[in-house]
Amino acid sequence: MSASPITIRDGFVLLTVRLTPNARQERLDGVSLLADGRAVLAAKVRAVPEDGAANEALVKLLAGVAGVPKSRISLVSGHSQRIKVLRIEGDGAEIAARLTG
Repeated sequence: MSASPITIRDGFVLLTVRLTPNARQERLDGVSLLADGRAVLAAKVRAVPEDGAANEALVKLLAGVAGVPKSRISLVSGHSQRIKVLRIEGDGAEIAARLTG
């Protein structure tokens, strides 16, 4: 699979995620392709999609895996949708390796 959910920029990455709330456990499930051909990083969180709880759980999960503080991650789009784009500030190559490795 050559498509990537990660776009590396100078000083940050943009990450496309497909979020599944209400999961049994919190985890990243690897890269998959959507029907339109876009690559996404599949993520599952226990939180319910109410009052931003699932988004907050996603940020916490990504911060732990990427090795960055939660304050360095921001939700760019998809606040109330399953497909989300997040901005993670830091060394792009290192963050990409941690998220997909």
